[in-house]
Amino acid sequence: MEQATRRGRFIVFEGIDGAGKTTQIELLAKHLQAAGRRVYRTAEPTESVTGGLLRDALSGVSRRTAAEMAALFTLDRIFHNVNPVNGIEKMLADGVDVICDRYYYSSLAYQGSETDAEWVRAMNINCPEIRRPDICIFLDLTPEQSMERINRNRVTHEIYETEERLERVRRQFMTAIEALRESDNVAVVNAASTPEQVHAEILSVVSPLLGL
Repeated sequence: MEQATRRGRFIVFEGIDGAGKTTQIELLAKHLQAAGRRVYRTAEPTESVTGGLLRDALSGVSRRTAAEMAALFTLDRIFHNVNPVNGIEKMLADGVDVICDRYYYSSLAYQGSETDAEWVRAMNINCPEIRRPDICIFLDLTPEQSMERINRNRVTHEIYETEERLERVRRQFMTAIEALRESDNVAVVNAASTPEQVHAEILSVVSPLLGL
């Protein structure tokens, strides 16, 4: 009898801009691959048509209200889950671990800080085609530390990348995480340490989940 394919695990990385998600996702992906696991890295907004609309708005090319942004992100997130080619559900069913840069926690934090937060939460949490991650790793950084990194590493900024807005978004992230604590597995990791130290802390929470 043919052995059933082991489902992959769904790992989400969150944090305010400049928290180091890209670096930590790369380190974790390499670690999992070295352990013999298949890994698919993805991000939101996606490369879909809706994702393109979102990137234009985030870069300031077009203007959208916070409610429009929240609705577009939800639509893009549904596509991200159900896309039959390389969607989250397809990959997990094929036994591939999915590591995602941003998910619905970002909607709750960014758009939730500028429009009705409960509406944004309900639209995502109550949607049957938006799955919960196996674990969300929130890389915590102060807005001051975030802006220092952004100014050091980037030439252009996105619309949310000011210290005042990042402070508001970080507070909203913490509110969202607390509200979802009973239903979601969220690990808050201090992102101000060295990349190696942050990676080690991430492994300490991910490895038991994956049986490594």
